[in-house]
Amino acid sequence: MEQTLVVLKPDAVARGICGEIISRFEKVGLKMVGCKLIKVSKELAEKHYPKEREEFIRGMGQKTLDNYKALGVDVKKELGTDESYQIGLMIRQWLIEMITSGPVLAMVWEGPHAVELVRKIAGHTLPLQAAPGTIRGDYSFDSSYLANTAKRAIKNLLHASGNQDEAKYEVSLWFSKDEICQYERVEEKVMR
Repeated sequence: MEQTLVVLKPDAVARGICGEIISRFEKVGLKMVGCKLIKVSKELAEKHYPKEREEFIRGMGQKTLDNYKALGVDVKKELGTDESYQIGLMIRQWLIEMITSGPVLAMVWEGPHAVELVRKIAGHTLPLQAAPGTIRGDYSFDSSYLANTAKRAIKNLLHASGNQDEAKYEVSLWFSKDEICQYERVEEKVMR
């Protein structure tokens, strides 16, 4: 059994679609073992998006460079740099501003291959590349170009841990052990 963190961001909470998103995870048999509605502090946001995760920071910057290139937009003219790490740091700041801008619904989901399954259901982090049938494909239409030109994070509704190591770190960052519940869902008896 794996556990993974899902955070429904302020745009999902404000749109009132948390129940729709939760039902997607429940329908595949994932079990919610932790849940809380919170206003994220800047300190928690900075730990969630740490500067030390250079690969993550560069990856965000590279996605932006690739998107701008595909659109034929001069990234240096728009953002003042064409260096992936510097662009990633800008995006990190916008992510911190976004996740602290309103309440979020933080959840821990548990099940076999939970990390991979949640990411599959969520869809690509860039909503325009998310397949129909995924959460982002069905409920979001933002792009990195629109977000970056507005100097804000992409409104892609949720965060989902990217791998098992990240999930372990994030679950313990957002939830104490006594906030995680253990119980048995009906399907678990059937699946044994």
